[in-house]
Amino acid sequence: MSFVPTSSALDEEVARAEVYGLLARLWYAAPDAELLQAFAVAPTEAPAPGAFLEEPWRQLVGAARGTDLPALRAEYDALFGGIGKPEVYLFGSHYLSGFLNDKPLAQLRGELARLGLARDDAMSESEDHVAFLCEVMRYLIASDDVAVAHLARQREFFSVHLQPWLPAMCDAVQQHPSARFYAVLASFTRAFAEVEAQGFDMLD
Repeated sequence: MSFVPTSSALDEEVARAEVYGLLARLWYAAPDAELLQAFAVAPTEAPAPGAFLEEPWRQLVGAARGTDLPALRAEYDALFGGIGKPEVYLFGSHYLSGFLNDKPLAQLRGELARLGLARDDAMSESEDHVAFLCEVMRYLIASDDVAVAHLARQREFFSVHLQPWLPAMCDAVQQHPSARFYAVLASFTRAFAEVEAQGFDMLD
């Protein structure tokens, strides 16, 4: 669950992939007992004091340690579950166009097809769910396919399919009165996305 970069570029890429994997897991469903236990023993300090993500990470670990499984499940269901319209949407199309299953989703599916990726049939949510998109980013970082897993492709996917709407989703979560753990997760998600955007900007 470590995420902070070290002196090795390879370690930094592994760390980025791990964060995307963790975000995908947490936005897709409430933590289970195993993940909550991982938070209980997770380090809260970065190797380099003052790192930008250190405080958001510390807050996230603290929020996980300060709650329990029933409360986390109830919060997730209250915010994102239920029958019909959820309190907070986790789908990019909602924020980009105001509608679900709209043009942004069609564009995303075209991009996924070009990458050779497809949604698992076991996943009921559409591909523009934030968890799915974080998992795609994890793949674009960690894959052994050098034609796909490179910074230019990561930047393109991030800038088109995540960056334009992720802050609005984080705002919606943080502003909801029922959000506690997930408000902290939204804050961490926003901070990590800012680091990613700054890193991609440096490629120019």
